[in-house]
Amino acid sequence: MIEQGVLERVLGLAVRGGAEFAEVFAEDKRSTSASLDDGRVEQVTSGRDRGAGIRVVRGDTTGFAHTADLTETGLCAAAEAAASAASQGGGGVRTIALTSRAGTKVNTVERYPDEVSKSTKVELLKRVDDAARSAGASIVQVSAGYGDSRRRILVANTDGVLATDEQVRGLMRISVVASGDAGMQTGFQSVGQTVGFEMFDNIDIEELARDAARQAMVKLGARPAPSGSMPVVIKQGSGGVLFHEACGHGLEADLVSKNSSVYAGKTGELVASPLVTLVDDGTMSTEWGTIGIDDEGHPSAYNVLIRDGILTDYMWDYLRARKEGRAQSGNGRRQSYMHLPMVRMTNTYVLNGTEEPDDIIRATDHGVYIAKLGGGSVNTATGDFVFGMTEAYLIEGGEITEPLREGNLIGNGPQVLRDIDLLGNDFAMGNPGTCGKDGQGVPVGDGQPTLRVKALTIGGTAT
Repeated sequence: MIEQGVLERVLGLAVRGGAEFAEVFAEDKRSTSASLDDGRVEQVTSGRDRGAGIRVVRGDTTGFAHTADLTETGLCAAAEAAASAASQGGGGVRTIALTSRAGTKVNTVERYPDEVSKSTKVELLKRVDDAARSAGASIVQVSAGYGDSRRRILVANTDGVLATDEQVRGLMRISVVASGDAGMQTGFQSVGQTVGFEMFDNIDIEELARDAARQAMVKLGARPAPSGSMPVVIKQGSGGVLFHEACGHGLEADLVSKNSSVYAGKTGELVASPLVTLVDDGTMSTEWGTIGIDDEGHPSAYNVLIRDGILTDYMWDYLRARKEGRAQSGNGRRQSYMHLPMVRMTNTYVLNGTEEPDDIIRATDHGVYIAKLGGGSVNTATGDFVFGMTEAYLIEGGEITEPLREGNLIGNGPQVLRDIDLLGNDFAMGNPGTCGKDGQGVPVGDGQPTLRVKALTIGGTAT
């Protein structure tokens, strides 16, 4: 993408004024998206983003500039701008010698999506539409979206790091509306992997569409969700987003350093049920948040954050790790070359327990079974959260009974971790997600086995 000699000269220029650290992040990303609504293909678009961001650090000050001009002249201009922002004054020469660093091998790509015709991609959307509508006469609307990307990155810095990675992703999202006596109800499904177009040979997208339709049709006969505090059982894979939001962000070192996390200063303490081991894993082959290197050139890693209920570590990027004298954890991520990196999750999940999922249901006399959680929000300083329940059922006498209309799940992240009293042996990852933080979005994954929280507040409308 950029010759090594050019990188070395640009980095030398960036630190000529006395900065301690400089970095070049270059990116070349090709992407395609297509959407279908109500049986019609609305749009098919392709794009390419290519450029570099240069970061210069002096003391506690960071200068940053980005450019779409990848010539040596363009890169040097950006380096001078970033250096000027980071410091005033001049003098000194620093020679930079780069050494290639290997990333983590996470997958192989058999068929690059940018080599597949747009008509083939559109055909996937039509198959989804046909399958969802075939599920029943109550299906009145189907929307589907296809996306793929091929992202090549290069990271070079004054610590001598030179690393590259290629990240290929494919995505399908399906939304279905059913109409009946109870009004209109929706169902949703999605799938995304860090692999090539071969993912659509291995995943039954028609079955995915029928499942989205099933969700919508089931809710046509749903009763209002109850209100109050009660036991909640969360199906495998469907509740990972709760851990991502309710405790994952609180374990990011930048929020910890600002005392904006409820977990600040609690390493070595029991912060969860002894059943819980929480991991952030960028090496998890094919999953949506998987990376070979992070956006600072550090190899992706398997990081245990909570082990048997005890907080063992946080997630680190370069700046926070340097300040605290810690090793990086492969969690420095950015949306694009136009953004600075920050501490972000990759694939965050709870490891398996020992219980059979059916036994967890039978052990619950009365409560709510959540088959799919929706979006939500969390206060990282307190851990308080609210999530929507996209698909939920009543538990009565140890059995799953009536479907419930959408309501809210209300609680506190640290309290939920402590209140997990049954943990299944059926681990699964959930739907692909985009995590937003400080105006940036990056792909993430999450998952968990079936589990029970002994008390959570359900915000329903039943009287």
